[in-house]
Amino acid sequence: FIHLSLLYGNETYQESCPVALSELCLAQVCLSLDSLCSTQPDGSLRLSWAPLLPQEMADQLLHKMAAQGTLNDRTVGIFRSCEQLRLRRACVRSSPLSAEAFRLALCPHRLQELDASGVPGGLTGAHILSGLASNPECRASLQKLTLSRLQFGWTSLEVEEEQVGFSSLQGLRTLNLANTDLTDPFLEDICTLPRLEVLDISSTPVTELSALLGCRLTLRSLTAHGLRQLDMSPARVISILSQLHALRHLDLSDDRFASGDEAVRLLLEGGSGILPALVSLDVSGRKKVTEGTVTAFVEGRRGLLFLGLLATGAGSCDVLSGKDNLKVTGEANEKQICESLRRYRERECFTREALVHLYQLTNDMYDQTRPDILKLVLGGMQNYSESLHVQLVASACVFNLTNQDMAVGMPHPLLSAVVHQVLEAMRSFPSHQQLQKNCLLVLCSDTILQDVPFDRFKAAKLVMNWLSGHVDRTLQRMAVAVISILVAKLSTEQTTQLGADIFVMKQLLGIVQQKAMAGVVDSTLKFALSALWNLTDETPTASRHFIQCQGLELYEEVLETYSSESSIQQKVLGLLNNIAEVEELQADMMQEDMLEHVVTLLQGPQVEVGVSYFAGGILAHLTSRQDAWTLDQGLRQTILEQLHAAILTWALPEREMVSYRSFRPFFSLLQTSQPAGVQLWAVWAMRLVCTQNGVQYCHMLQVEGAVELLKTLSFDLDTHSNVRGMAESILGMVERHQTTSNPLRTQTEKGHHGRS
Repeated sequence: FIHLSLLYGNETYQESCPVALSELCLAQVCLSLDSLCSTQPDGSLRLSWAPLLPQEMADQLLHKMAAQGTLNDRTVGIFRSCEQLRLRRACVRSSPLSAEAFRLALCPHRLQELDASGVPGGLTGAHILSGLASNPECRASLQKLTLSRLQFGWTSLEVEEEQVGFSSLQGLRTLNLANTDLTDPFLEDICTLPRLEVLDISSTPVTELSALLGCRLTLRSLTAHGLRQLDMSPARVISILSQLHALRHLDLSDDRFASGDEAVRLLLEGGSGILPALVSLDVSGRKKVTEGTVTAFVEGRRGLLFLGLLATGAGSCDVLSGKDNLKVTGEANEKQICESLRRYRERECFTREALVHLYQLTNDMYDQTRPDILKLVLGGMQNYSESLHVQLVASACVFNLTNQDMAVGMPHPLLSAVVHQVLEAMRSFPSHQQLQKNCLLVLCSDTILQDVPFDRFKAAKLVMNWLSGHVDRTLQRMAVAVISILVAKLSTEQTTQLGADIFVMKQLLGIVQQKAMAGVVDSTLKFALSALWNLTDETPTASRHFIQCQGLELYEEVLETYSSESSIQQKVLGLLNNIAEVEELQADMMQEDMLEHVVTLLQGPQVEVGVSYFAGGILAHLTSRQDAWTLDQGLRQTILEQLHAAILTWALPEREMVSYRSFRPFFSLLQTSQPAGVQLWAVWAMRLVCTQNGVQYCHMLQVEGAVELLKTLSFDLDTHSNVRGMAESILGMVERHQTTSNPLRTQTEKGHHGRS
């Protein structure tokens, strides 16, 4: 995997293209660390063997481990091998690392960048600074340091050597300390850095900005979002800022949306004499921003490239519409809203505000496929997966962007990622009805349910859990429809696992009973019957639960209630066919009244072939084991005779009527010892599906060994002529399928036959 990733390390991911090979290889390495590594005495891992990786690949591996959640004290040990895995741009964002593991694995490297934002556990900013400063090369080489959302433990710095402060990292150019416990004394220490160009002190408890004058000749970007403990007059703030002669990017936004801040007003009205080099200003959330002050500010700065106006109400200024090179965050139009979602990934309140306006905008987006906007919404959901407010409005936006045919043109990898986040939202907030409704509406899409890859088993369980606590008819219909389609897409193993939960069976049978008691025929009933049919397909446990939950009695009533509804009867008989396949449950079906009713459905002018077919399947399975037949033997013989006669009258339907995961349930019916009626039903069923989908089912016959059973029937002298004829017909289909799928083999065989 490592060699492959070296070859393709420069590929980038696009939603419309396959994932880059390097990404797949790195992901596989992350999953295979235990097999690739040996365990050291302290419990950490070390690669058993590794080539000298390109430095960029080592950085990508560390980043991938952090992104996948596999980076911890144990796994980070592989980076102690500085000779093979050389780090320059290290990312350990949100990874649980101890101070000791960080010091041993990362600090020996000659780092140029480090992102340790949001690291949980015992690793503090003080530990990070101390570790970095312990490496003389790192002190000189480190240019970018991100420590946002960390507690520093400043007291530990004060008792260490003086060199442990930020000023010991003389090469620093970019420093992000947003949402930390940064204090005024350490801001002073930071501002002595000789090369500092970019500084983020957002949402910190600093009270004084005078220290910024220490880097007034180098500081090009200052982010001071939400400084709520500043103890300075507005005039003093502007005085300090106006002396930062190199400043080109300034962020004074505030997500409290509070009224005020005179300093912002003074800046906007101060003319081009204040910060003349400024090309970027963010005042989003400041309520005293007016269209007039914005107009004056923009007209006075011809080189302005960005202006943040979200939640100010000033984004509709006429002066903004004529500036093609000016990017604006706001809510006035689609362009401003999308820019807000791009810019404010790290600010929950602004993300939520932008999504609210996007929802209003997307309400009118009919027949427009917009993967670009959906990708922005997905980013918000991913960044704030634990925020109910963000998930609520984001899920509503997703529905608007994927509703009806709008999902058809979306890249499937993008939709797959969106569905994953929707399911996570359902899992995280199970009791919030509106959010669950939004997510259910998203899932209720043919494109998503049929074509997009996602965890359908997880989705089925989540929707079932939601269904148990809600009775809204419209939502119930959608939920049951989603479950019906999801269950049909599950593997046999997943269906077995889902069916093992008797709660699922009770919920679906409850819906069927509710509808049957009212005597209504609607899509909810049909979807519920389909879901139960698929749930019991080759799953004995689910079939057993069906019996335990009095499903058999309920289905007898449904057959009687809906005697003229072929679509209902077919689904009911299809499930009973599944039950009849389970030998241990056949005794429960030995009810004379029920069997006599099923016999009446074998043929007749008013009975569709789909109904007759499944009725025949039930009878074939139940009569196939003479030793297990507990009713009158005369009845069994009569059923077998009527079954045989009825099958000969069936015409092959034009549309697909049934699909099978396997032919194995038929194997016992194809034995030479079976009655002709039983054998005839099995071969008729095989001929049906092979006629309608020869590519799939002829191959299945060969792979599962059914061809040998058919040949045995064909050669046996006691086989009924009707059975032999159909068996030979199927074998002919298989032969033709082989001829079509492998022309080279066919030519060889023809030549051989000709010579003989």
